[in-house]
Amino acid sequence: MSTTATEPAEGPSKVDLGEQGSAGEIESFEVTLKVRRYLPETTEDSYWDEWRVTMYGTDRVLDALHKVKWELDGTLSFRRSCAHGICGSDAMRINGRNRLACKTLLKDLDLSKPILVEPIKGLPVEKDLIVDMDPFFQSYREIMPFLINKGPEPTKERLQSAEDRERFDDTTKCILCAACTSSCPVFWTDGQYFGPAAIVNAHRFIFDSRDDAGDLRLEILNDKEGVWRCRTTFNCTEACPRGLQVTKAIAEVKQAVLAGSF
Repeated sequence: MSTTATEPAEGPSKVDLGEQGSAGEIESFEVTLKVRRYLPETTEDSYWDEWRVTMYGTDRVLDALHKVKWELDGTLSFRRSCAHGICGSDAMRINGRNRLACKTLLKDLDLSKPILVEPIKGLPVEKDLIVDMDPFFQSYREIMPFLINKGPEPTKERLQSAEDRERFDDTTKCILCAACTSSCPVFWTDGQYFGPAAIVNAHRFIFDSRDDAGDLRLEILNDKEGVWRCRTTFNCTEACPRGLQVTKAIAEVKQAVLAGSF
């Protein structure tokens, strides 16, 4: 005689769905979005444009920009890709601070005032919130952001201790959004300065025990437009959407230059 096993009763849901299984309504609110516009095909001067839109508690600034572009003004231009704070495409000035639009929740801002959105500073504006990133990436390329090892090619991965890996762990998190570099007053006024992001990415390899070109990178950064242009204002650290200790990394590169080794 066979018996049928009794399945345990399903536990209560951890999510309150409200009556009759309804998910309930998400709180909505009105937002005034004020964007610095630049349309080179129609005008030589930039100007402010604004829209009043209905948004929700889970929306971010990027969602508000999408709503304007898709429903109100298709000429609005900005960069975005993954929308999850990883690609770094949508760095812009929001209420005077460099942020990623995809990580900035509307409900965390003062909605009693217009939300001001501008392109990041220090780089040529091509259209609306889109800037020319070529100068930024030129500095990045000059510090040789890749592993250089003069030993024989290994048959498998180059091993590294956990302690050696931890030495440069923080600076591996850079997503090249340019938020730190374009928040730097020195970069705004001196187009030749390498900028924080380039120095951070140099740090990542200077302190990598597998790399053999740290001394060359230190020589490149020991320049009037290198690490010595940093004024330690901490703007870069405050602007980093990944929480990197940018100013600390720059200070460590300065110390390595002075020590003549890494």
